[in-house]
Amino acid sequence: MVVCVCNAIRESQLRDVARSGQLRCAKAAYAQLGRKPKCGQCLSFARNIISDAAATA
Repeated sequence: MVVCVCNAIRESQLRDVARSGQLRCAKAAYAQLGRKPKCGQCLSFARNIISDAAATA
């Protein structure tokens, strides 16, 4: 599923980044992917994905 339309970031990409490091912040995950949040509408969903992936890791 596409999480961020502005940056074409998929849920799987965010989960991979969250599992690979100690990220707790959506902006840090975006930076790890070489992107920045643009409109910001996806950040709350991205935070949920990151915290979920961190909890299951």
